[in-house]
Amino acid sequence: MAAPNLAAQTGFDTDAPALLEPILVTAPEEPPVGRSFSLGPSAIAPQRARTSDSAKLLTGLPGVSAYGAGGVSSLPAIRGLADERLRTTVDGMDLLASCPNHMNPPMSYIDPTAVGRIEVFAGVTPVSVGGDSIGGTIVVESAPPAFAKSGERLVEGEMGAFYRSNGDSWGGNLSATVASEQLSLNYTGAYTQADNYRAGGNFKDYDFTGRAGHTLDRDEVGSTAYEASNQSLTLAWTDGRTLLDLSYDRQDIPYEGFPNQRMEMTSNQSDQFNLGYASDLAWGRLNARVYYQQTRHEMNFGDDKRFWYGPGQPPLGSGGNTALNGMPCSPISGVRMVNGMMVGCAAGMPMETDSSNFGFTVNAEIPVGQDDLLRVGADYQRYRLDDYWSPSGAGMWPYTFDNINDGQRDRYAAFGEWELTKGRWTHLLGLRFEAVQMDAGPVSGYNLAAPPTSGTGGRANQTRDAVLFNSRSRSKTDHNWDLAWLARFTPDAMQRYEIGLGQKTRSPNLYERYTWSTWQMVALMNNFVGDGNGYIGNLDLKPEVARTLSITADWHDAGEQRWGLRITPYFTYVQDYIDAVQWDASTNAPRTVPVADDFTVLKYANQSAQLYGVDLSADLLLADDTPYGAFSAQLVASYTRGKNEDTGDNLYNIMPPNATLVLTQTKGRWQNALEGEFVAAKDEVSQVRNEIETAGYALLHLRSRYQTKRWTLELGVENLFDRFYDLPLGGAYVGQGTTMTIPPAPNQPQWGTAVPGPGRSLYAALSYRF
Repeated sequence: MAAPNLAAQTGFDTDAPALLEPILVTAPEEPPVGRSFSLGPSAIAPQRARTSDSAKLLTGLPGVSAYGAGGVSSLPAIRGLADERLRTTVDGMDLLASCPNHMNPPMSYIDPTAVGRIEVFAGVTPVSVGGDSIGGTIVVESAPPAFAKSGERLVEGEMGAFYRSNGDSWGGNLSATVASEQLSLNYTGAYTQADNYRAGGNFKDYDFTGRAGHTLDRDEVGSTAYEASNQSLTLAWTDGRTLLDLSYDRQDIPYEGFPNQRMEMTSNQSDQFNLGYASDLAWGRLNARVYYQQTRHEMNFGDDKRFWYGPGQPPLGSGGNTALNGMPCSPISGVRMVNGMMVGCAAGMPMETDSSNFGFTVNAEIPVGQDDLLRVGADYQRYRLDDYWSPSGAGMWPYTFDNINDGQRDRYAAFGEWELTKGRWTHLLGLRFEAVQMDAGPVSGYNLAAPPTSGTGGRANQTRDAVLFNSRSRSKTDHNWDLAWLARFTPDAMQRYEIGLGQKTRSPNLYERYTWSTWQMVALMNNFVGDGNGYIGNLDLKPEVARTLSITADWHDAGEQRWGLRITPYFTYVQDYIDAVQWDASTNAPRTVPVADDFTVLKYANQSAQLYGVDLSADLLLADDTPYGAFSAQLVASYTRGKNEDTGDNLYNIMPPNATLVLTQTKGRWQNALEGEFVAAKDEVSQVRNEIETAGYALLHLRSRYQTKRWTLELGVENLFDRFYDLPLGGAYVGQGTTMTIPPAPNQPQWGTAVPGPGRSLYAALSYRF
């Protein structure tokens, strides 16, 4: 975990000077009501050497964690609510994951070196930044455009490179700006790649991958390699009161492995166009933005997973079935010739997703009197998605499988928010309405008619499931209301109290509503929580409605420089929470006898849930002026409990109690830190999903940073003692072997192995500003 500094814990911006120079200490400005944390450049910069995953920049904040995924694609979670239960915007764009495994979530589209600021709104979120979410909002912004002083020309930039020993990961970044007083042109690019990482010890008793001649060591975490590049070009204009900015962003990920998914991302290409307008007018401030994103996403089995399936597949190597010799398999006919006979075989499982995302936002801030502020605005988002799987042979031919055909999701929103300050009280009242319209076209499977032979398993249900799905009305319209009241009381300079009460609503996504096949193999490919199970959509899903109460007490010294303590208890009740029930494909009904201690297939279902817990952060300046520099201590701790009220089961992937303690020394240009990470055992797990328990652990990290005006050197060691541990939110390990199915023993993967965390890793990063 990355440790937040004093400013991050107390909710203030973290843009302290890079070098310790004399500064004028003034009374800190009150943070906006409802904002939990803000990370500025000085808090983000030290974390970039440790990770290429932008979502990991948040995991040192109280109540914030991340679902394990690929190396650049973690899914952030706030107080037990993750992924699309959060609203995540990147430079004002509402981005969505276009993948049945959510391999391309919003924060995967920006490299950590390009992130300039992150704001986190946890729990009760102001309606001006909320919408179509129930857990909170994450606002990610790249660095703002830079302009030259009057009569001058500005040329500046930064270049850097890093290396991490575990996984042999390396990469680099470049940012350059040329600007006049009114025009600014910026290029930003980043590249990163890594091999599989290794755990702190052996965690499996097999090396089988399903690929002839290819095995993995017992401590090697399969399907964790990746390669990614991101580039951005921004042109901006200003006259001092108005700012116009136009950017084009291009992402290319040729490969990214996923240890808790049965597929790998074999390509993700995205083009984004983003036009923004902001102006200070006589009556207030006006902001507008219009954006468009086109994504082309592909998946298949990676190098660590079996590629050929069926009785005619090529040799599998140790631990696999004996293969027959003969001619190669034809992906067109789905057969290969073996000893003069035709046998079925499948060459992988190509899966493709094409999506387009168009949206615009407009909002205004209007002062009403001396201490009142009115915010009004509107949003629109038009999202289109096609998810289709081309035939590859054997049971997956001769037609293309429509996972989602012509998926449509349109969102219309409007809000009003009033901020009132009176004496020591500040109130924020807001109301937001959203209409979410969804639809999808008719579908068909690999075979348009059920096979006449027996032994075909769930394949025979393709026609039945498609007919049932196509016969239903698929057009859905939800009318969602958000309400928020936040109040802050500041009795004096050393204490601050905030209470929040709100209702937030989220409509299901396209995969939750419109994936339709009960065939086990197909269901296994529709999973964005990483538990190794298969999932089926539900046309009858209702929107989730969360009602939250939170209270925050913040005590600190008058200047908020020497000590601080912040504690936030909260409670959330979710009506129509989208959980799941185990499903029997043969009867097309819930299982009467649940599957235990194994992978299974589930169908999304509305139930009720509650989440509650407490977040704590504290900081203390231990010593200010000693021969060895200044010393400080920081503590972050969180506890979250989630329960399904209908079934009595635990909610899935709830982070167990955890804490991070950091001791920091600063002397001159050097800053050194010793960080302890402590996580309790996860034993309150979801029974319906057969979630795997994980043991508690403690890790130690060392960090060192040397900074001059131009150069910055980062050195560190993650997991200093090479401890073995399982990731509490890492999901089930299906990173190698026969992953298309739930294979019988001794084939792998079998249920019961969690994804382990990385062992010891040394890292170094060097950057130069010009």
